Amino acid sequence: MMAKVLLPLMLLLAAVSSTFGKAPDKKYIPKTGKRVPQNDVYLTGWGDQLIWAQTYEEALHWSRSKNRPLMVIHHLDDCPHSQALKKEFAENYEIQKILDEDFVVLNLVHETTDKHLTPDGEYVPRIIFVDPSMTVRAELVGPYSNHMYTYEPGDIKVLMSNMQLAKKLLKSEL
Repeated sequence: MMAKVLLPLMLLLAAVSSTFGKAPDKKYIPKTGKRVPQNDVYLTGWGDQLIWAQTYEEALHWSRSKNRPLMVIHHLDDCPHSQALKKEFAENYEIQKILDEDFVVLNLVHETTDKHLTPDGEYVPRIIFVDPSMTVRAELVGPYSNHMYTYEPGDIKVLMSNMQLAKKLLKSEL
């Protein structure tokens, strides 16, 4: 009889204690609180709490007026490499925080007419940095020589380093 009562209690205790032991998901929430997305069309999963420019021209304007570097993410919805990078990118608290506080961001699934954004060809995923003077920072490259501006999920530290460098270049050159 005692075993019938203790067994369910022990299972309940084990279940409750295991949920307390887990680390909470650390998702980035802006200082101003959770944002309502501007438009469902622009929700792509790369950081839905971020304020995304909707066109390249708008992104350049925001970059100049806010004196922040611009990060342009070229990707395709049906590209497995883009999807893998997006997952890592969106779940990375530090990337989301730095982008929200220090960058203008633009998400492109179509190529622009600006050939400066294709310094080594059109491929995805590709991340290009542009400073407020509208200079493409061609020296901020990923770890691959055949697609210099691509990043894979394991390259998040390289991407973070380039983001920090884009901020430093902004302060030192402008």
